[in-house]
Amino acid sequence: MTKKVLVLEDESSIRGFIVINLTRAGYEVIEAETGEEALELLQKNGDIRVALLDIMLPGIDGFEVCRRIRATNSSIGIIMLTARSQEMDKVTGLMTGADDYVTKPFSPAELTARVDALFRRAGGTPAAEQAGEIVQAPFRLNTRNRTLEKNGQRVKLTQVEYAIMRMFMENPGKALSREEILDQVWGRDYFGELKIVDVNIRRLRLKIEDNAQNPTYITTVWGYGYKWGF
Repeated sequence: MTKKVLVLEDESSIRGFIVINLTRAGYEVIEAETGEEALELLQKNGDIRVALLDIMLPGIDGFEVCRRIRATNSSIGIIMLTARSQEMDKVTGLMTGADDYVTKPFSPAELTARVDALFRRAGGTPAAEQAGEIVQAPFRLNTRNRTLEKNGQRVKLTQVEYAIMRMFMENPGKALSREEILDQVWGRDYFGELKIVDVNIRRLRLKIEDNAQNPTYITTVWGYGYKWGF
């Protein structure tokens, strides 16, 4: 199977660095210089599994590209490329639908590890799944189709959000540390920060809770992590 990745970066030197290293790691890289070009290439290449999106771009910025992708595609993995000083951009990128972020400057090993982990999660090399369902009213998680329903209505999840939901629903009532969630969902070789867990939980609550400001399904265990509140 071809491992196809989209790289949206307007600085040719950085884009070339990314392309060389991902190509060495066995990926087929599709290059885009603008947001508009990236969206066109995604339409033409339906088998792209991971997209790396720079934020600061001429025309449509990386946040808007991420939003437009997520409006029609919940399965593709998205990594935002951020500058070290853009702390809020990391959170904003995750809240608009990104799965991860990489801070510039980054090493080839870090970049490849992030893409590898997300490619597996996004279905490029899927792990064997037990066919069946996990039902905890009002939720029904289909582990074959990797889908979630609440009161019979489909809830659109990214692959990372699905992985978090499955972890919670397989461990009802158990307090899960943020480190444990990070290891299980992003992988033990993940280079990133615990913050990514908190932001994804916030995004997931907006999708599944009756009131995200007063969550009853995913509850916070202060100073530790989170618990599926059943």
